[in-house]
Parts: sequence; structure tokens; C-alpha cells
Amino acid sequence: MNPATANSDQRELDDEALIAKGWAALPPAYSIPDVAPTLNEARAYCRHLAESHYENFHVATWFLPETLRPHFHSIYAYCRISDDLGDEVADRAAALSLLDLWGHELDACYEGRARHPVFVALAETIRVCSIPKEPFADLLIAFRQDQTVTRYESMQDVLSYCHYSANPVGRLVLYACGEVNAENFRLSDATCSALQLANFWQDVRVDFAKGRVYLPQEDMRRFGVSDETIGKGIATPEFRALMQFEVGYARSLFFEGLPLIKRVNRHLALDLDLFSRGGLEILRAIELRNYDVLSARPAISKATKLVLALRALAGKALPFLRLGAPHRGKAA
Repeated sequence: MNPATANSDQRELDDEALIAKGWAALPPAYSIPDVAPTLNEARAYCRHLAESHYENFHVATWFLPETLRPHFHSIYAYCRISDDLGDEVADRAAALSLLDLWGHELDACYEGRARHPVFVALAETIRVCSIPKEPFADLLIAFRQDQTVTRYESMQDVLSYCHYSANPVGRLVLYACGEVNAENFRLSDATCSALQLANFWQDVRVDFAKGRVYLPQEDMRRFGVSDETIGKGIATPEFRALMQFEVGYARSLFFEGLPLIKRVNRHLALDLDLFSRGGLEILRAIELRNYDVLSARPAISKATKLVLALRALAGKALPFLRLGAPHRGKAA
């Protein structure tokens, strides 16, 4: 046997072993079936995945026309499994092999050869909503990056990561809702990056346990904060000052993106209002803890989530109550 052929065969066997190891770490339902499901079966799969994995999904889809819900289910299912392939598989080599396989399945989807329920459902969403491959592929770039990059030197580096990890989700939503233009993309990117930063600041200790620090290294040095500070789990005055600075920047991004709410149809505006309020509430929860995100994870209570949903719903009936709307007298 030709040595080159033998090496290629061995690499293929090694890759298959890594893929098998990766699937074994995930729910059995995630694996690729031998026979592709029907569209109805695939949509039921995506709906179940969305509604059983994300507690806020029910609230978000209340406000959407019924015809759009299957598209949101398929987009969410793609994002959910893609994220889990990278985040729930401990072996980095296995995670990368699975992400490569998922990328090949995405290619097959665009070539009319979908096998996995997610891609069978997604193929119809792509067809109806005219969605290009780029935002789906960009998400995989971020999840691969999580396997190899654990620190970011500057905020611009963090935002470059958000360009792949968060912003594609907003763009997919705009495609699904028929609200596609350059200015909407720009405003959506600001909102999605802000949401990503809010989650990062909420989960500093959680991410550190996974070996990742999303706080910009140059900011940490400027405020006198080190990995050791985070590892000890004690919010020093220096750490609190750093978090106050980062929370302020995230809030400015939310405000930058708020005009999008006034530019889109009322159904999507309601969801955008809800998620922007939720992100801002995360920042407020961090502030209420005096920027201590190390001793406990700041969280939004179910009661607060309900209030946010009701405020967003009020904004549907009374548009001047939406975030980003011009004030009439005192703020609500």
C-alpha cells in the first residue's frame, strides 16, 4: 500500500473515532439518522428542541405570526446543536471533528442533500426566506474558535468574536422576518454584540472554570485585575471597577441598537424590545450586586422576566412605550 494512502486511511479512522467519541458525549437524538426524516417530522424535532431547551422561547414566539414559528424553530435548533457540539464535548479534538462534520452537513443542506432533522427543516427555511450560507457558517467559526482561543487582548478582539458568535443570529432573524437591509444589519449587530457581552459579564466565573476569559486583557491590566483575581472568586475593588467599565460599554451598544425596534414590523419589534430589555436587565442585576459576578451569578428572576414581557407587550399596543421610542412626558 502506498504510504500516503495508508496515512490518509489512518487519519480517516482517527477522525471517525473522534466523531464517535463526540456523539457519545451528547444526547442520542443529536446524531445523524440513517434515513432522513420528512419535513413534518423534522419540524416537530426542531420545535421540541427549541421549546424544551430554552425557557424564554415560548414567550418570544408568542409574539410571532404562526407562519414564522417553524422558521424560528429550525434556526434555533441549528444554533443550539452547533453550540453544544463545541461546548458540551470535553475533548477538544472530538469537538472540532464534530464541528467539521456539522459544517459538511450545512454544505449538503445547501446542495439539496440534507440528512439531519435540523437541516431538513432548515432547508425549507432557507428556501422560503432566501437565507445565504454565510451567517450559518460564521457561527461555526466562533464555535471552532472557542476550542483554540481562550483570551482576547482588546475589546475589538472580543467584538470580532461576537461578529461570528452573536451577530449572525440577529441577521438570521432579520432574514426570516423579511427585514433585510444594511442599516438593519448594523443595528442588529450592535444589539447582538451587546447581548453577548452581557452574557459574558454575567458568566465571568462560569467561563473561567472552562478555561476562558472574555474580559479584554488590556482592560484587565489597566484596572489591575489578573486571572488569579478571578480564580479566587473575590470581587476586589479593582475587579468591581473593571466590571463597571465593561457594563457601561455593553449598555452603550444596547442603546446604539435600539433604533432597530422602530424600523421593523410590529411582531419582530416586540421580540427585539423584549430581548433588549432582558439584556439591559442583566446589566442592572450586575450593578445591583455592586459588580460582584464572582461569588454568585447575577440572574433575572421569573417575576422580572414576566414584567419585561408585559412591558414589551404594552409596547405593541402603545408603541411609545417601546424601548427606543421618543419619550412623551416622563419615561414609563
